Amino acid sequence: MKRGFQVLTALWVLALVSCTRQPSKFSGPLISSHTTMVTAWDFPKNPLTDKSLDDPKQYDSKLANQIRWGFRLFTNTSQEAPQFAPGKMACNNCHLNGGQRERSLPLVGVAGVFPEYNKRSGRLYSLPDRVVDCFVRSENAPGAPEPQLPTPTSKEVMALSAYITWLGRGYEVGKSPAWRGQNTIAAAKLIPVSKIDVRKGESLFMERCTNCHGENGQGVQIGDKKAGPLWGPDSWNDGAGAGRVYTLAGIIRYSMPYLDPGSLSDEQAQEIAAFIDSKPRPQYPFKEADYRTEKVPPDSVYYFNRGN
Repeated sequence: MKRGFQVLTALWVLALVSCTRQPSKFSGPLISSHTTMVTAWDFPKNPLTDKSLDDPKQYDSKLANQIRWGFRLFTNTSQEAPQFAPGKMACNNCHLNGGQRERSLPLVGVAGVFPEYNKRSGRLYSLPDRVVDCFVRSENAPGAPEPQLPTPTSKEVMALSAYITWLGRGYEVGKSPAWRGQNTIAAAKLIPVSKIDVRKGESLFMERCTNCHGENGQGVQIGDKKAGPLWGPDSWNDGAGAGRVYTLAGIIRYSMPYLDPGSLSDEQAQEIAAFIDSKPRPQYPFKEADYRTEKVPPDSVYYFNRGN
């Protein structure tokens, strides 16, 4: 009886601790990839609370305001820029913790690597070019009722570029940070797309992902937060980076499930990614302009839908 009471007490204490907001654990400048839902909206650098932006010796007031707006755009894209984000996706859905979580496409220190060569477009990209790409693909800007595509000089693009550049302050220009590209699955672990078991991916999704994403993939309301839709008209289009099975699998492998990130195997992450990417979503209307000088990756939706 005493032993049973001790177990119940331990479980009660564990539950209480789990419901209490814990301090963030950082890996260098980033939120650790091993943290859970409790740190989902922590930001190591937050321009809305950073008082240094109010110091005229460090920042011009107009630039400071652009950085702050860029952060709001990043974390609440569809509300701040509805003309460029007609669905319900936000930059923060893929680049977790405001682009400041390891192995979740972190953007800290990344601004200094631009311009860089973009294989998909076959040319050098500036940072604003890359932001435009995210709007037209991941945010599905072409799917707006009255499409008005962003340009590198659009005010929203410039504000997001200001925020990302602010995240890179103090890092070496021209050098890719060590944490960039660490959310990929090793080449030796990749399964040929034609051999990935999509039905097994569906089963895993229903078992491991529906607490946050729902069985319909549209996201479950958790307090004032809701996961972005994984398919359907409000999700990314088939020209987005997440439309590539291996790219999406890398995100899933190290960032999901939110309550136990890193618990899925390389194989399981690829199966879930293949299932998600098999579902209907908006079509990117400019496919013919992609991969003109480079080979189409075998895991891309283009592999199945080129020309559709």
